[in-house]
Amino acid sequence: MGSETLRKRNEEELEKELRSSREREERMKEELRMTCERLRVAEEAEERLCSQLSELEAEAVDHVRESTAQISLLIHKLSLAHKLLQDASLSLTH
Repeated sequence: MGSETLRKRNEEELEKELRSSREREERMKEELRMTCERLRVAEEAEERLCSQLSELEAEAVDHVRESTAQISLLIHKLSLAHKLLQDASLSLTH
């Protein structure tokens, strides 16, 4: 085998390796692009979920306030009713 043949074969192998390396690089770039896109979508979803969670928390706080006010009113009414019953009971015994 002559040196020219060996040199030519080495060049062909190097060119083949270079093509293969470029193809791997392109696949990796595409994978990176797709991963970045998935990350962007996930971040947007996280932002939406955080926003929805904040709204739900605000609604829950409002609901608790309304329920607490209603319970306080019912306790007050129950207390008045209890007092009226006691007063009525006392007036019946006298």
